[in-house]
This record gives sequence, structure tokens and C-alpha cells, in this order.
Amino acid sequence: MNFWTPQTGKMGNGWAYQYDADKIRGFKQTHQPSPWMNDYGQFAIMPVTGKLKFKEDDRASWFTHKAEVAKPYYYSVYLADANVTTEITPTERAAQFRFTFPKTDSAFVVVDALNKGSYVKIIPQERKIIGYTSKYARGP
Repeated sequence: MNFWTPQTGKMGNGWAYQYDADKIRGFKQTHQPSPWMNDYGQFAIMPVTGKLKFKEDDRASWFTHKAEVAKPYYYSVYLADANVTTEITPTERAAQFRFTFPKTDSAFVVVDALNKGSYVKIIPQERKIIGYTSKYARGP
């Protein structure tokens, strides 16, 4: 099984979301059962505006818990640096996202497979993104 989580920690540090953080680096699909085992098969997506930013430190956006809603069936957060509201609703084996962008010609969704050897393909005419990640991590 997998689940989606906002990612405040750097990729690979084991702690995907830390409550005292003030930046979100992406929204991560994970199999992580605990921070002590790290993760495998993960990737992240992140809405950005302005200049296209691929590196997680560059695309990170400031947020506050005052503009965050976290419930088992719904998550929402306002990303101040990007001026984007992200909403996530989980399903049994996936999630549905809604990104509310400002009026701009420079709005993007970055799909980050997080390591070499992974593959992402965007098929606009089918409104589909497919791919895989070869990221695998073992426990300590």
C-alpha cells in the first residue's frame, strides 16, 4: 500500500513531514511504514509558479498551519511562495489532487522521481502521467 503526505523533510532523511517545519518541498507518494525504515518507490509532485524549479530546495514553499487543513479524508494547504492552494483527497489506492494557481502564464506541476534510473512520461492527450521509480532503501 502507499499513501500521500506533504514533504517538509529532505528526501531520504526518514522524516517526511515535521510539524515544526515552515516549508513544503513536495507532496510525496510513499510506502514508508516508519521513519526508521526510510522509504522505497517514492516520488513527489509540487506545484510551482514563476521560473520552473526542479530541485527540492529551490521549489520549497513557505506555509503556515493557519492555512493548512489535515483530516483523514482531506488535506489542504496554501503555499505562499508559489501562491498556490493544494488539495488532496485520498482514495483506496491513489489520490485526487486539485491545484488552484493564480492567473499566470508560468504555472507548472513538477513530477520528481527523486533518483536516477526512474522514468516519468506525460501524455497530455490522455490527461495521464505514467512512470516508475527505482528508488529502494533498506532499514538501518
